[in-house]
Amino acid sequence: MRFRFGDPGELTAPSADRLTVGDPRVVDFLSRFARRLLAPAVARRHPELGSLGYFLRPAELTRAAARLERPDALVFPRGNVFHLPPANVDTIFVYSWALSALAGNHNVVRISSRSAGAAETVLETLNATLEDADPVIGRTQRMVTYGRDDATTAALSAWCDLRVIWGGDEAVRAIRRHPLRPSARDLTFPDRTSWAALSVPGWRAADPAARRAAAAGFANDSYWFDQAACSSPRAVFLVGGDPDGVAEEFLALVGEVVAQRGWSVDAAMAVEKRINAYGLAAAGAVTSMTFPRNEVTALSLTGAGAAPRRWIGAGAFPFAAVATLEDLVPAMNRQDQTFSHFGFTPAELRAFAVALGGRGVDRIVPFGSALTFSAIWDGFDLPREFTRLTTLDA
Repeated sequence: MRFRFGDPGELTAPSADRLTVGDPRVVDFLSRFARRLLAPAVARRHPELGSLGYFLRPAELTRAAARLERPDALVFPRGNVFHLPPANVDTIFVYSWALSALAGNHNVVRISSRSAGAAETVLETLNATLEDADPVIGRTQRMVTYGRDDATTAALSAWCDLRVIWGGDEAVRAIRRHPLRPSARDLTFPDRTSWAALSVPGWRAADPAARRAAAAGFANDSYWFDQAACSSPRAVFLVGGDPDGVAEEFLALVGEVVAQRGWSVDAAMAVEKRINAYGLAAAGAVTSMTFPRNEVTALSLTGAGAAPRRWIGAGAFPFAAVATLEDLVPAMNRQDQTFSHFGFTPAELRAFAVALGGRGVDRIVPFGSALTFSAIWDGFDLPREFTRLTTLDA
């Protein structure tokens, strides 16, 4: 039991307490928790927790709760929610849990036994915040770690009204072997792929400061979770005009950012990237590659359709050139999540989204915002997913 109040054995029944949507006791707890995360000592050690603290600030919580109000229905908590977050992004469970708690649900979150670093800091901060919180928080919220225990997963699955599964396709299939009660359902976040696009004319028109800012934002998107987060870019598309020299200049700036921040890619990862790069070349997907340093690997693809959907290593950036954003539409599919961009006009981005027509890509965001969590994620309005509606005709 990592975060709890009461008997550690009571996994499947946190309490009989009732919470409401936007419950003031939950808002107070999350606000106190956010203030602790934004403390300079914590933010310096784990910058991603600063983003989490900002997401949970009181004004944002109030806005999120207000968005749940409906003129045509009464809004209530969905009930019991069982969260199974991934191990490779060690803060995503907080976003999922916090929005569900804000909606008034009783929650059990399974924390991976491989969690470390930021996740451990989050758990320490949650428990420290609990000391001064209303006791109802501890009675209605649980965070637990357990091994491959099908009996526990089955019991929690039978208990919940909503099961939230984050992870790869195989993880989703494995969890779905455990049945839900007929009235419950799953909210799944399976394997996703994300991309980046750089407008060649936009890059050339940008001043040096804007180029450096774009490189810094792209580096954050790529290196915070070793490029393994679902929203980190797997490839970069150079769009419009003659791209000669653009990728080289861009990656040189990215390399400067990486060096300034002290980020590193160890020798084992560098070897893994090289093996994967040669594998792409052997398959005919790559025409050239450069390995200037362990932290940065550049690959030239034969075309947009050759962009790899699988993770090939931290700091690996395949490039492909296309004439327009619309030329990328045939290469996109339902697996695609985030499309980060630099140098495009709003009209170009809107035309691209309209051309996709919902068949792929859920988020179109600027460089530096790929990892910024939003209440609308993977095409789901999460606060609404965590509630249920009662209509009343008098």
